[in-house]
Amino acid sequence: MGLRSNLEITTDPRRRLLGLLPSLFTLLNMMSGFLSVLMAITERPQFAAVLIGISVVLDITDGAVARLVRSVTPFGLQFDSLADLVSFGVAPAILAFTVLSGTDLSVAPLGLLASFLWLACAAIRLARFNVTIDPTADKRFFNGLPSPGAAGVLIASVFAFPAPETDSQRFIAVLIVAIPALLMISSIRYRSFRSLISPKSRRPYGLIVFTAALAVGFVLDPAITGCVVAYSYLAIPVLLPARLAIPTG
Repeated sequence: MGLRSNLEITTDPRRRLLGLLPSLFTLLNMMSGFLSVLMAITERPQFAAVLIGISVVLDITDGAVARLVRSVTPFGLQFDSLADLVSFGVAPAILAFTVLSGTDLSVAPLGLLASFLWLACAAIRLARFNVTIDPTADKRFFNGLPSPGAAGVLIASVFAFPAPETDSQRFIAVLIVAIPALLMISSIRYRSFRSLISPKSRRPYGLIVFTAALAVGFVLDPAITGCVVAYSYLAIPVLLPARLAIPTG
């Protein structure tokens, strides 16, 4: 009975309706990822990146809604991972391929390898997460870069940098794809972004200042601000692992 969803063990129509809310947000997450693929293959990379960004917001929201309505279920966890594979695996991989290859078929193999590396690492990352869920684990930390965080690097890069045209630019673009992909399957500890922005933070004033600075940055220069946030989230645990070695209360 413990594995049955809340929808199956309640006869209250209102409760059943509330129980559907998290899955609705998950479905919207998947739809946004699917639309991103369509934008990427029609050579509209910035629209594709925006849609992946919307998926990131929806991914954060569905978990919060599930906890709010007390509808955290095994089905919800699996459905969320499948949606994440579309939005943070397939969609970024297609976006990376179209940006790297463009209309130049001579570099298509390079784009193919880099984009498939992303997809493979995202799938491994999500599968590993699903089979190692530990109810007693510290929910503030992940092993490996979370797939939405990796997608954030790609989103920020699409807006901050022009499409690669020279060999050196393509090499840098491949690194921008390959490094987050490999970090997804690493054992490096990353702080959950949800815990960083939680109102229950031990440093609420710091959170307020950070949020205000972030808002100002996005107003003044959204592309650079997005890069600073995304690349900092990626790099700090790699460069300063000791800061995450011992979780603090």
